[in-house]
Amino acid sequence: MTNTRTALGLSLIVLTMITLVAFSVPLYDLFCRVTGYGGKTSTSEFLSSSILERDINLKFNADVNDSINWTFTAPENIKFKVGENKLVNYKATNQSDVETIGTATFNVLPEKVGPYFIKTQCFCFEKQALKPGETVEMPVVFYIDPSINEDPTMKDVEEITLSYTFFKYIE
Repeated sequence: MTNTRTALGLSLIVLTMITLVAFSVPLYDLFCRVTGYGGKTSTSEFLSSSILERDINLKFNADVNDSINWTFTAPENIKFKVGENKLVNYKATNQSDVETIGTATFNVLPEKVGPYFIKTQCFCFEKQALKPGETVEMPVVFYIDPSINEDPTMKDVEEITLSYTFFKYIE
């Protein structure tokens, strides 16, 4: 009887862990949208129409979780003006011998900049299917909302980091 209980308990733990892994990306996205945690950015269908003289240095980061056999590279760091519309391309390559589906999470640092970092096009939280050996460019179009200049807590921001991490998509 004790062995049966132990086996059932361990099975329940394993099932719980698998469920948490499967739903971690959508749950993290929901958590960030509700709380604003993790430098959650804003999205817009419209491009910026106002460019200010303030410069921002933007660093890019690309990571891949161990769950997926991809390489993922970030674009070169850039310097641009607040309000200036920018397009950059991340690049992903499937290193495995089977088609793999991935999905990316992102964050912006410092976190307080999140509401001012406006993405008009992004591959985040969308399924990305890559065939064996396939390489794709993944565009991100964004700008820094000019209203950042009106926020006194943003006066010290000269550098921002945009970071993406790819995970294997689990249905």
